[in-house]
Amino acid sequence: MGLWKLFVVALMPVVKVLLITAVGVFLAIERVDILGMAARKHLNNLVFYVLNPALVGSNLAKFITVKSLVMLWFMPLSVLITFIAGSALGWLLIKITRAPNHLRGLILGCCAAGNLGNMPLIIIPAVCEEKDSPFGDANICNMHGLAYATLSMAIGSIYMWLYVYNVVRIYSSTASDETKPDAIPEGLESAREITPGPKLFLKEPSINVGVENFEIDRAVSKGKAKVPFPENIKQGFQKVVDKLNLKRVLSPSINGAIVGFIVGTIPPFRKALIGGSAPLHVLEDSAYSVGESAITITTLIVGSNLLKGFRGSKVPISVIVGIMAVRYIFLPILGVGVVKFAVHLGAVSSDPLYKFVLLLQFALPPAINIGTMTQLFGSGEAEFSVIMLWTYASASVSVTLWSAFFMWLIK
Repeated sequence: MGLWKLFVVALMPVVKVLLITAVGVFLAIERVDILGMAARKHLNNLVFYVLNPALVGSNLAKFITVKSLVMLWFMPLSVLITFIAGSALGWLLIKITRAPNHLRGLILGCCAAGNLGNMPLIIIPAVCEEKDSPFGDANICNMHGLAYATLSMAIGSIYMWLYVYNVVRIYSSTASDETKPDAIPEGLESAREITPGPKLFLKEPSINVGVENFEIDRAVSKGKAKVPFPENIKQGFQKVVDKLNLKRVLSPSINGAIVGFIVGTIPPFRKALIGGSAPLHVLEDSAYSVGESAITITTLIVGSNLLKGFRGSKVPISVIVGIMAVRYIFLPILGVGVVKFAVHLGAVSSDPLYKFVLLLQFALPPAINIGTMTQLFGSGEAEFSVIMLWTYASASVSVTLWSAFFMWLIK
């Protein structure tokens, strides 16, 4: 495949993303006002609770089996390496640029999570259909490529909603706490309305109250000392569970992935739900149809947020350049080393298409679903849209060059 053909193939998915983003911008302008603030909020809830779980679960159930998991066991590890390395590089970027607190979760997310969903699903079939493709027969290449891309999307979604979602949540809550005014104790506001401020604090607490509190503290401390050792372990475990908040960790997409794995890997469920001859295949087909719209709607929302970013968002240029350097320079170089080392150890099969997918995972722009997360927490929507505009505009060149290099490398 010539460089120009490869450029066109790699450019098409990026152009599609940018065109859908432009439609989102148009729908958000005041004269049209279809994707206003209220509409974006409702659509984000729809994507978060319905569309993304359907997309992840249906794809996993359809393409993933026990046999494929055994054959492709290195891919989950490879994707995990991209998240770990991206997070480490993102942390260094935060330290170097001294990014403000409200951008730190966004920077970590953009550096850690690549677009492992729609980009491979568009790039890989397009590469397979080219006449000069290095991956052999187009039909076999397309079948294997869809399985690889689907597993990549599913694994990326699990890591993203398990890790990036909580990173963005924690930093968003921290930023909102810093912007809140000092809290007024309950009942004090009404007291201010009735009694002038200086008189409210004239009465000092009595000494007896302090003595009583001291006695209570001594009693509590004695009670704590008498708690048996197993009970201490139980209390400590309960505190960890409370802080972890499993309801937030197990997001709807994670639950969808769990259902997809169960259906795809357990033969009775697979026979009942997957395939044209399955008696309940209409359920899987319906879930797949619902999930297909998730990527398009998410991209429209990102485009609508971009209008807000043009008006008032201030993302430091150093942050944008740093994210592009992490995603398009450092991670692809790391990916070449990781895949080469895995091939040397015999952990990766000899299929060149599989190697290409593993390498491509290190060179993709940030995941679009980060925009859904920022919208859910009400922090960083406009900033992410600006970051997405620059990273996806530059992806047309970087993804093309790295794809050409990867194809030359696996030959």
